[in-house]
Amino acid sequence: MTHEGLYHSPLHDPHAELGARFTEFGGWEMPVSFAGIRKEHRAVRERAGVFDVSHMGEVEVSGPDAEALVQRLTSNDVSSLSVGSAQYSMITDEAGVILDDTVVYRTGDASFLFVPNAGHDSQMAERWTDHRDAWGLDATVENVTDMYAMLAVQGPEAPGAVAAEVGDATALDALGRFEFEEATVAGVSCLVSRTGYTGEPGYELLVPWADAGVLWDAFVGPCEPCGLGARDTLRMEMGYLLSGQDFDPESNPRNPLEADVAFAVDLDTEFVGRDALVEVRDSGGPAERIAGFVLADRGVPRHGYPLLDGEGEPVGEVTSGTMSPTLGEPIGLGYLPVDLAEPGTRVGVAIRGEAKPAIVQTTPFIEGP
Repeated sequence: MTHEGLYHSPLHDPHAELGARFTEFGGWEMPVSFAGIRKEHRAVRERAGVFDVSHMGEVEVSGPDAEALVQRLTSNDVSSLSVGSAQYSMITDEAGVILDDTVVYRTGDASFLFVPNAGHDSQMAERWTDHRDAWGLDATVENVTDMYAMLAVQGPEAPGAVAAEVGDATALDALGRFEFEEATVAGVSCLVSRTGYTGEPGYELLVPWADAGVLWDAFVGPCEPCGLGARDTLRMEMGYLLSGQDFDPESNPRNPLEADVAFAVDLDTEFVGRDALVEVRDSGGPAERIAGFVLADRGVPRHGYPLLDGEGEPVGEVTSGTMSPTLGEPIGLGYLPVDLAEPGTRVGVAIRGEAKPAIVQTTPFIEGP
């Protein structure tokens, strides 16, 4: 699983055989592209692509107090989940600062699986264990990241590609967004979830580590093999946040109200950070909020570039930016004072010392699912 200090997915060798270019991400060596980011991006928007996302973590929580533990450590309402459903949620500290975002799956009446971002699995398993012990709760917490691989099959033709490997064209039709079930795919038992990070139809498949190659081989051909580069441009077109970049507890501490993910926060539940967020809400809301923007000039906004107000004064920084392959326009995300974060507001981006005009735009930048 590790090589030269970096974790490897079980598909590292098959990726290399396909000519993948690799990059370090969250302590993992993962493919950034195969045939090229733009080609892979286009394949997902128009047909179907398959991604290895085995760098994502998996932590299982079970036992009589599993629901209480997960409820207190994530911002959404876990009690609303039925078995076979999932939800997007934030993990916040006492000050309401986002430590990570996650998807929580209810796998049984008293069992859950949650997915931390790459490199955060050990930290989150420890956090769950420490709080369980401090609160005297009866729950088992197990980091199972090294037991599972994860593939994402995404794109307009992705549901058909997965159905073909299930052997039943209608087997997964009943699954709504953020619902999942156990299914046999290409002869392998998987947890199949109607989720994704691209803005296209598709599934994420959790598969035993040793069986990942069988699943990968089944989808390479019907689907374009895709790396993290296309995953990044696809998620940016949707305005989806990237942990460690659009928010980070050390380098860019943000709360869910600033990050515009209040839909993943239920302030009627009790969770770590809830009181701090209520205080922000009741005091008039955050002073800054993340916003999307489109550059109205040549150039590409990059992470860390200054954002400027109408007078050319720095008021923030780009957190994510790219040349949108779908739109052919430079797009980005960044935090702005709330009065500048309204759609249609003219701002600027300093690119190599030159102010480039930009216009704040509602996300997603393209039509979503």
